[in-house]
Amino acid sequence: MEEHNTHCPYCGEPISLLIDCSIPEQHYVEDCQVCCSPILVGVTAGADCQIESVSVRQENE
Repeated sequence: MEEHNTHCPYCGEPISLLIDCSIPEQHYVEDCQVCCSPILVGVTAGADCQIESVSVRQENE
């Protein structure tokens, strides 16, 4: 598991995501720890368990 810091696409507050980097490509919904809005998270990880990209966006976009 890797920690990744980003900002909520709804309220703009800083949030921390725990990402399982053993999964090469994943998409899931995680609620913001501040405003509880559903965030769509997309992650791409390399073969060496390095996170290559993380995207967060509002559920209704």
